[in-house]
Amino acid sequence: MKHIFKQGTDSTASVLLLLHGTGGTERDLLPLADLVSPASSVLSVRGNVLENGMPRYFRRLAEGVFDLEDLIFRTKELNDFLDHAAVEYGFDRNNIVAIGYSNGANIAGSLLFHYQGTLRGAILHHPMVPIRDVKLPDLAGVPCFIGAGSNDPLCTPKETEELDRMLQAAGAPVTVHWETFGHQLTSTEVAAAAAWFNKTFNG
Repeated sequence: MKHIFKQGTDSTASVLLLLHGTGGTERDLLPLADLVSPASSVLSVRGNVLENGMPRYFRRLAEGVFDLEDLIFRTKELNDFLDHAAVEYGFDRNNIVAIGYSNGANIAGSLLFHYQGTLRGAILHHPMVPIRDVKLPDLAGVPCFIGAGSNDPLCTPKETEELDRMLQAAGAPVTVHWETFGHQLTSTEVAAAAAWFNKTFNG
């Protein structure tokens, strides 16, 4: 998978896995990594699917309607890529925290839903429920931050609350941060995620 790896200054800090939104690239979220954990190594990955020329992590059938077969296939592809990247770049495979926005948050959520131990934690900016009717693995000790918009037209509050319930039912400690800027990723939301990260992983 097309990606950027940036070696951090602290080998014990969590490796940040950056996952962009639809139409983004592996460069989009690099500034977030600097704000959240400047000492961390960073692995920023570009989605392998194109929708009208725009990179995504998996196909969708319509706005908000995921191609579940492709989602499952692409989630495995990303999980396998993380295994290989950990060996290639020599980082701890068990110490990855995802930061995803929109489509990137959805594939990060799908990693949590499908593969136990693949992420140590996740910052999900404006995620949807990736897939329903699956039994989630044990997510005890896998803290999650959800950034949501109370007026987000793509990820409704109901969707956010459902994802929160599903993750908590699997044992994940979840923090939900609400904003009023629709589907936008704001500086205040990023600041809240950074504060949560430092309290959760460095506190």
